[in-house]
Amino acid sequence: MNIKLLAYKYRRLIIIAIHLVLVVCAYILAFYLRLDFNVASSYWKTIIKTLPMLIGVKMIIFGYFGLYTGLWRYAGILDVWKIIQAHILSLLFYTLAIAFVYSFVGFPRSILVLDCILCFYLVAGIRFMTRLFREKFHPSQRGNKKRALIIGAGEVGMMVLRESRMNPKGNINVIGFIDDDKNKKNLHIQGIGILGTCDDIPFVINKYMIDEVIIAISSVKGEVIRNIIAHCQEPSVKIRIVPGLQKILSGDLEVKPRDIRPEDLMGRETVNINVDEIKGYLFNKVILITGAGGSIGSALCRQIVRFSPKEVLLYDHNENDVYYLGIEFLTKYPEIKFKNIIGDIKDIGLLKNVFSFYSPQVVFHAAAHKHVPLMEENPVAAVKNNVLGSRNLIYAAAHYKVERFILISTDKAVNPTNVMGMTKRITEMILQSKAKLSKTKFMAVRFGNVLGSNGSVVPLFKKQIEEGGPVTLTHPEVKRYFMSINEASQLVLQAGAMGKAGEIFILDMGKQIKILDLAKELIVLYGLKPDEDIKIEYIGLRPGEKLFEETLLDSEKDKATKADKIYIAQSDYFDPRVLRRKIKELEKMVNVMDGSGVAKKLREIIRI
Repeated sequence: MNIKLLAYKYRRLIIIAIHLVLVVCAYILAFYLRLDFNVASSYWKTIIKTLPMLIGVKMIIFGYFGLYTGLWRYAGILDVWKIIQAHILSLLFYTLAIAFVYSFVGFPRSILVLDCILCFYLVAGIRFMTRLFREKFHPSQRGNKKRALIIGAGEVGMMVLRESRMNPKGNINVIGFIDDDKNKKNLHIQGIGILGTCDDIPFVINKYMIDEVIIAISSVKGEVIRNIIAHCQEPSVKIRIVPGLQKILSGDLEVKPRDIRPEDLMGRETVNINVDEIKGYLFNKVILITGAGGSIGSALCRQIVRFSPKEVLLYDHNENDVYYLGIEFLTKYPEIKFKNIIGDIKDIGLLKNVFSFYSPQVVFHAAAHKHVPLMEENPVAAVKNNVLGSRNLIYAAAHYKVERFILISTDKAVNPTNVMGMTKRITEMILQSKAKLSKTKFMAVRFGNVLGSNGSVVPLFKKQIEEGGPVTLTHPEVKRYFMSINEASQLVLQAGAMGKAGEIFILDMGKQIKILDLAKELIVLYGLKPDEDIKIEYIGLRPGEKLFEETLLDSEKDKATKADKIYIAQSDYFDPRVLRRKIKELEKMVNVMDGSGVAKKLREIIRI
C-alpha cells in the first residue's frame, strides 16, 4: 500500500502516538534538568510509578482541547492558546493527583513546572516546525514563482501572505506590501516589508521586478482600485484582486486572488436587503417577469427563486434567451416550477390568455427597447414597445387584480432628451395614473447603466480591445452612473416590498464615472497601454445622448426610505385625463408610421 495513503488513513493514531512520545520525553527531561543530569535509581522508580498517571491526565485533556485533530501545517495563534490551556489544566489535575496519591513524598515539586514548560515547547514546537518546513523547505515550493506585491497590509493582506506560503499551487512569492498608512512604512509583517504607499507603486514595481500586483483591501472603493490601476502602467504586470473580507469570513469565497472585473472598478458596497420583507410578497406566489431573457430580467429570475415562489413565468419575445434561461432553471433550480412564454407585450390576446390562465400575483416588467441611438432612428418601434406595450401590461395587471407590479425604469427618463428616455417617462406616468384607480400596488424603479448587460458599454469596449482597437467613445467628458446586475436586481426586489401607490423608487447609483477613465482602465487590465497599444477615438455624441445623466426630474424631490440605497421621487401633479387623450393621439400617429409626428408628440406629452 502507498505509504502516504497509509499515513493518511492512520493519521489520528500517529498524532496520538507522537504526543505520547513528547509527553514521556518532556517528563524524563524535566527530571534530568532538575537533578543536573544525575538521575538516581530512586528517582527512576518515581518516574516509572507516576508516568502512567501523567500520561492519562495529559492525553485525555489534550484530546478534550482537540490537539489531535488540527492540521499542523496551518498552526497559528489559536493553536498556541489551546496548547497553553491544555497544559495549565493538565498541571492543575496532575498536581492534585500527586498530592492525593503520593503527598509529594520523594517527588520534587519543581518537576511539575519544568514538565509543563518543556511539554508545551515540544507540543507547540513540532507544529511550527512542520509549518516552517512546508513554507520554507518543502520541495514543491521551489521553482520559478511570480514576484507579487500586495496592496493592503491589513487582515486580507495577511490572509494572502499566509495562503501564498501554505499553498504551493498559488505560484506566487510575496516581495512586499503597499499601504497608504505612512506610519507603517519600513515596518515588517512576518518578515515581509511594507515598501511604501500607492504613490510608490511604479518605483517599487521597477525596483523589485514585480510580476503581479494583488489588491487585498477589505471593502475597497472603486476610486481606490482605479487609482491603483493608474499607477500600474507596466503591461507585463498583472493586476488581481481578493474578494471582500466579509465574503471570505462567511465562507462564500476562498482567500484566492482573481482577475479584476469591470464591476470592481465601481467598488459598489455590498447590498443589504430585508429578506423577510421580500419573502413576504414572493413566497408561494406566481411571478411573471417580462423580458425574462434579458440581463436584468434573468438576474431578477435568479434572485426570485431564492424566495420559493409557487411558479415563475418567463415571458420574452426572444426565444433563444428564454430557452437558455429555461435550461438553467431545469439544471440549477429543479424544485422551482416555471413556464416559458414566447410572446410580445404588444400582443393583447396573449396577455389576456396569460393573466387569465396563470393568474400571476406579482409582475416585474423588465421588457423594453433600451438602445438610445436605435430608438432615435426608430421612434415608432420605441413607442409601440415601451409605451403601448407597457400600457397593455399595466392595464392587464389592474384588470386581473395583480397584487404588485414593478416597472423597471431608467435614469434616462429624467428630464429626457431622447426618444427612449421619453417613452420610459411616459410609461412611469401611465403607471402612476393607474395606481390611483387600482388596488394593485404599482411602482417603478429607476437606475442607470448596468455593468455587463446586453448592449452596455463595457462588453463593447472589451470586444474592441480584444480585436486590437480602436476603442470608440462619443465624447471625452461623457459620464454615466453604473451598478452591477446583482446589486440592481436585489434593490429592485427590495423596492418591490415597499411600494403602495405609484411610487418611483430611485436606486443610489453613487458617483458618475467618466467613460474615458473606464475605457483606459479596461485597457490597462488587458496588460496594454492606452493610446499606444490601443487607440482611443472619439466619434461624437449620438442623437439623443447627454454628457451626463440625472436621477431626478427638475420638479422632483427625493426622500429616503427605510431601505439602504433606495429613495422615493415625489413628482408634481399631472392630469391623467390629458395623459390618456395625448397617448391616444400618439397611438394614431404610430398606426400610420408617422415617425417625426411621434417624436414631436412625445415631447409634448412629457411636458403636461
